[in-house]
Amino acid sequence: MKRVAAAAGFMAIIAFCGSGFAQGTAAAANNGGAEASSDVGKFSNMDQLMNHQAGSMRFYGKVSVDGVRALWDPIPIIVTCDGKVRYNTTADANGGFNIEAAQRQSEIVTQKADLSHVTPAALVGCAVSARLEGFKSTSLNIANRSLTDDPSLGTISLTPDSTAGGSVVSATTSSAPADAIKYFEKAHAELAAKHSDAGRKDLQKAVAIDPQFAEAWYHLGVIEETDKPDDAMSAFDKAVAADPRFVPSYQHIAAIAANRKDWKSVVSATSKSLELNPAGSPEVWYFDAVGKLNSGDSSDAETSAQNALAMDPNHQAPKTEQLLAVIEAGHGEYKDALEHLRNCLTYTAPGPDAELMKKQIAQLETVESGQSH
Repeated sequence: MKRVAAAAGFMAIIAFCGSGFAQGTAAAANNGGAEASSDVGKFSNMDQLMNHQAGSMRFYGKVSVDGVRALWDPIPIIVTCDGKVRYNTTADANGGFNIEAAQRQSEIVTQKADLSHVTPAALVGCAVSARLEGFKSTSLNIANRSLTDDPSLGTISLTPDSTAGGSVVSATTSSAPADAIKYFEKAHAELAAKHSDAGRKDLQKAVAIDPQFAEAWYHLGVIEETDKPDDAMSAFDKAVAADPRFVPSYQHIAAIAANRKDWKSVVSATSKSLELNPAGSPEVWYFDAVGKLNSGDSSDAETSAQNALAMDPNHQAPKTEQLLAVIEAGHGEYKDALEHLRNCLTYTAPGPDAELMKKQIAQLETVESGQSH
């Protein structure tokens, strides 16, 4: 009876793994994180060479996008080794990206590093590409090299994919009037300079000229999301009404709906996003898991959470592993849940989130101990 009560208490403490991280996770910088020597790369001799100075190697490159105006949101970059994503980051506003080891402040001493992180040296022999809805990406290879070699990997090229179901670029942009485009591009410059009020006004002028300008509505929603979620939801709804194939809005709709605990709307938004882009993104899969868990579909929720975690070894959607632990605990998989929570502490900074995880760990340790008696 005590075991059941403790498990119920654990589930109650985090029936919904908060969605606040979603605002800006797509734009989050790489969190880094060091790991002990690994044989992930195909050239383990380099990994051995770098074992004593894992943080000193880095690679960098650029992304170019053909055939469209400059994209506003960061472009996701992934490093794949034998078909598995082992590192992920984003390109900056100029298209530059870095692959490097970075120390992370966490609740756990450095000897217990997050095992999902790899050193750049361990990625030698792996492929680097971009993952962007509506585009095809070229791939770069991280070749075996010495410390004196140029760390530049080159340039990843993205070209529009006419066969894609959805895209991060809306067809309404190419058909927008010149005056609307003028204010849209002015808003981009203002927001890049962190002048959000000026950017908001320019976007409002753009949608006043062209109410079907999906991308302008979307970026207006992003500005309003933190302080005015109702206004943001209205803007995102107008974006998808103008262009249902414009993918980015659905993730934000899911995030706002999750904060409202409107689980039906969460699943509706993530389902539409995944219909347009079946590969999904860590954030979309995370919200799909949140919505399905709270709608009573814990089996599919676990699959979605696992998909999110597999795509996101650098934890740009940082609550995913904690959510997976909640789902596994609900299935009675206490050992697996504990493993995920303990790993969470290796990349969670001291604060309320870490304290909550400690409480969850203590409760599950009580449950697991009861099982052994």
